[in-house]
Amino acid sequence: MKKIILLLVLFIFSEKSYSQEGRLQGYVKDSVTHEPLAKASIVVDYRKLLTSTVTDSSGKFSISLPIGNHVVVVRYLGYVPIRRLVYVGSNGANIQFGLQTTSSQLEEVVVTQKGFDRTVRQPILGVSQINIKTLRKLPSAFGEVDILRGLQMLPGVTSVGEAANGVNIRGGSTDQNLILLDDTPIFNPTHMFGLFAVVSPDAISGLDLYKGNVPARYGGRAVSVLDIATRNPDLEQFKLSGGVSFVASRLVADIPVVKNKLGILFSGRGAFNDFLLPLVTDRLSGIKAQFGDFTAKIFWRLNDKNTISAMGYYSKDFFQTSLLANLPNVSGTSTQYYHETSNAMIRWLKVINSRLDLQTTFIYAHYSPTIASPELNADNVVKLRSDLYQQQVKSSLNYQLENSKTEFGISSIDYRIEPGTLLPGNSTSINYITTPTEKAWELAAFLDEELNLSKKLVVSAGLRYSAFLNRGPGLVRNYTAGEERDEFSVIDSVRYGSGDIIKFYGGFEPRLGIRYSINENSSIKLGYNLMRQYLQVVTNTATPLPTSRWKTSDQFIKPQISNLISLGYYRSLRNNIYELSLEGYYRTTDHIIDYKPGADFLLQAYPETQLLQGKNLSYGIEAMISKKKGELTGWVNYTFSRSMNQVNEGRSITQQINGGQWYRANYDRPHSLNASMNIEVDKHNSFGFTFVYSTGRPFSVPEGFVESEGSIYPYYNNRNNERMPDYHRLDFSWNIYNPTLKNKRWQGHWAFTVYNIYARKNDYSVFFRTENGKTKAYALQIFAAPIISLSYNFVFR
Repeated sequence: MKKIILLLVLFIFSEKSYSQEGRLQGYVKDSVTHEPLAKASIVVDYRKLLTSTVTDSSGKFSISLPIGNHVVVVRYLGYVPIRRLVYVGSNGANIQFGLQTTSSQLEEVVVTQKGFDRTVRQPILGVSQINIKTLRKLPSAFGEVDILRGLQMLPGVTSVGEAANGVNIRGGSTDQNLILLDDTPIFNPTHMFGLFAVVSPDAISGLDLYKGNVPARYGGRAVSVLDIATRNPDLEQFKLSGGVSFVASRLVADIPVVKNKLGILFSGRGAFNDFLLPLVTDRLSGIKAQFGDFTAKIFWRLNDKNTISAMGYYSKDFFQTSLLANLPNVSGTSTQYYHETSNAMIRWLKVINSRLDLQTTFIYAHYSPTIASPELNADNVVKLRSDLYQQQVKSSLNYQLENSKTEFGISSIDYRIEPGTLLPGNSTSINYITTPTEKAWELAAFLDEELNLSKKLVVSAGLRYSAFLNRGPGLVRNYTAGEERDEFSVIDSVRYGSGDIIKFYGGFEPRLGIRYSINENSSIKLGYNLMRQYLQVVTNTATPLPTSRWKTSDQFIKPQISNLISLGYYRSLRNNIYELSLEGYYRTTDHIIDYKPGADFLLQAYPETQLLQGKNLSYGIEAMISKKKGELTGWVNYTFSRSMNQVNEGRSITQQINGGQWYRANYDRPHSLNASMNIEVDKHNSFGFTFVYSTGRPFSVPEGFVESEGSIYPYYNNRNNERMPDYHRLDFSWNIYNPTLKNKRWQGHWAFTVYNIYARKNDYSVFFRTENGKTKAYALQIFAAPIISLSYNFVFR
């Protein structure tokens, strides 16, 4: 730390006032081969441009300098620069520099698991991975590292605001993304209504985002797949790591039970610092927000050909506010939101031979959101609870030859949804109400084949067949054909028994990716995807609440079917130091879900009376350039995209939205620009900057107001007829790594961040309120001031 202070003093305040000189001599070499580097640049006190020289043919240099401290920077083409603080006395100084080649560096920005090979050479498009090490360096709100905010720095990934639940991929809704944690589904990916991701980065080994070509082994969503892998425990060394921030405290333990054979990983995170929220903004006073999540992973290497791994995950949120409405007919003091996730996975990998292996996975997932209202002047809490259960088994056979890879598998999913049960407690004025349980099976078989036809041409072809069976018990209404589905158009009802098939959907889902190499550093790719989605969220808000209702497809709600065509150009520059990508996509989706004006899904036994289905058209161009190695790394990307909906189910105005014409989807944000830069000053310090800009999202503005019985109500004609102001924000971070180095078994890391550094007042939403007979528009802003955070992270071995 003393050296850093000296550096800052030298950079900013010191003036040259020396009366004596000493001689600085040195030697510059390759850190691995130890070969001398001739013509390496030596710059001293570069901020003041004091002096510079170059090394001779033997890698040596010599230069006269005033006595005192100097900042010496050594640069050589193809190597990582070194910056060092050197004291030159009257007897001079002698120092050696060993430079590391950029080609030997690990890639530190947006990369894939195979880096250059995957991006340029593999036949798949729209696949991104954020290095976890890079994620930790990005500036973050409240000092809490967040994978979803990191994803939003990628092209084509946005959200509707700073407290939005989930992310929107290429103009799609949040429920059109399949989010997997070790193959278990995550139905609500955020804590605190969208402020933080539910998965701690301490437990993650990597994450892949598929927003273009999606392998056939994935299914069940219409737009994208986010595959998050938890890391295996260390089988050799005990390790304890964790951290403390203004929001949460974290702890991770790697425990090798049997060396090189059996290990256990525990990862826990808890946030109980909601008393600090009023310090951020007065709007958060009176709010209680707490969350926790826990992950456990067991890895057992039985022998060279058999491994078993098991993962358990649990998270719970509690959020209380008086700003949102209570449950219907309940006079409450506040509104409370609980939601819990309980996931489990067991996987057996059997290596049959060097080319063939079999993997079988058993999956369990349970998501349970609850809304509660403590009654006024009563010791009672009224609750509305819902549950979603998913049980799955899948197995895949992988066969690999020199020029081809084949994967064949099957999957079976059992869904059970309990949409809502009103629990009155001991209230005498509230009745117990429950909605019908929904049950369904989703069966699938898939085949993926990757074939190298030549050095220039590679093809990835996949075929998936999925079948969805909505089953009883259940009572199904029949409505008059062509008429609006409501109480007045019911013809009769049919009751189905337990296990009876109410409705069947299914079909083939082809996937295709073609890569043609122009040369060894650039390629062109073409892709096509068809995907079916049988499970969706029904909501009438721009960002679904954690308690929003999940709904299976049935005889009225058809599965969403998306067709995606994408084309891309990829180029690697300067030995894979730089990477350029340009992708275009065009997607149509049938049977998207939208809602009727004034729709209410709460405890609705027949949600088909509140829902409409239509079409979505999304298209765009994404450009990105990244520098993945060196002292300065980062990326810049720009996206132009559009997302439009059309809903026209019949002649009635209640069966149409905007008269059956195309209208802007909630996630239509035409322009988006993201930039990230990280500067490695030395092995102890790095500085990071991120800048985000996007067009404001659409929202609905009333075209007039209607007075009825002394009250004024807004009148809406067209949906999403206006836009929020454009959004932009600049963030800063300073990371300090192990500043003392006295104890090499203990590694410390301080992270100082400033979120929204120039205090941009970004509007999250606009709402209308009638006061004294006049209706006014108000803008809600979540973070309208800079948020300064300090967090500490550690690793003990």
